[in-house]
Amino acid sequence: MAHMRPDTQRQAWGFGVRGILAGLALVLVAVPFGLLLFLVEGKWPPLMEVDDGARDGLHAVALQHRWFVVAMETLSTVGRWWVYLPVCAVVAGWLLWRRQIRLAVFVAVTVGISPAINDLVKAVVHRTRPVLADPVAHENGASFPSGHAQAAVVGYAVLLLVFLPILHGALRRVAIGVAVVMVLGIGLSRVALGVHYVSDVLAGYVLGAAWVAAMIASFDVWRRKDGSAAATR
Repeated sequence: MAHMRPDTQRQAWGFGVRGILAGLALVLVAVPFGLLLFLVEGKWPPLMEVDDGARDGLHAVALQHRWFVVAMETLSTVGRWWVYLPVCAVVAGWLLWRRQIRLAVFVAVTVGISPAINDLVKAVVHRTRPVLADPVAHENGASFPSGHAQAAVVGYAVLLLVFLPILHGALRRVAIGVAVVMVLGIGLSRVALGVHYVSDVLAGYVLGAAWVAAMIASFDVWRRKDGSAAATR
């Protein structure tokens, strides 16, 4: 029986550890989504209180302060999924130009398929959007999970994954800080405008994180398979 070379053994061991960690990350973000869906479908009273309280409280602020509505509308517009598509298309093109084909495909697939996943889950759950007597914004379609929240997590996570390795020092901290603030601000805007519940936004965050984790795991498998094939030549 042929024995594996030490370097091949290390590659196999590393692949196994990375696969386990990626699977664990996926489970850790997928379980909260399942729990949120279960609680929403079951109309769990504490969660309904949070949803209704945030909806009514932020709506009261919106009715009294026009500047607040404008700020939330701006964040909401920036957070629409079709805003991320051209940005990530440019990033994917730049990566292709640099001959980083696998990373370019990762960007295109992760960002491009995410909206379809959101639409599918919305169609299955079919939760009605918040109803307000004097709404400041209107949206069509189902409510759970928030497409804006999911798109924000996916878009900013992908951009960080691409650019953090080439940023250093304060620039890395600034990039992470801006991403976190934008993701939270976009989620807040959807509740403040009365078009989503808090649980919708949380579900969008978790579903977006689960999708990114799944794609990282998938592309890591692709990368390792190519590496193993190259090693055996």
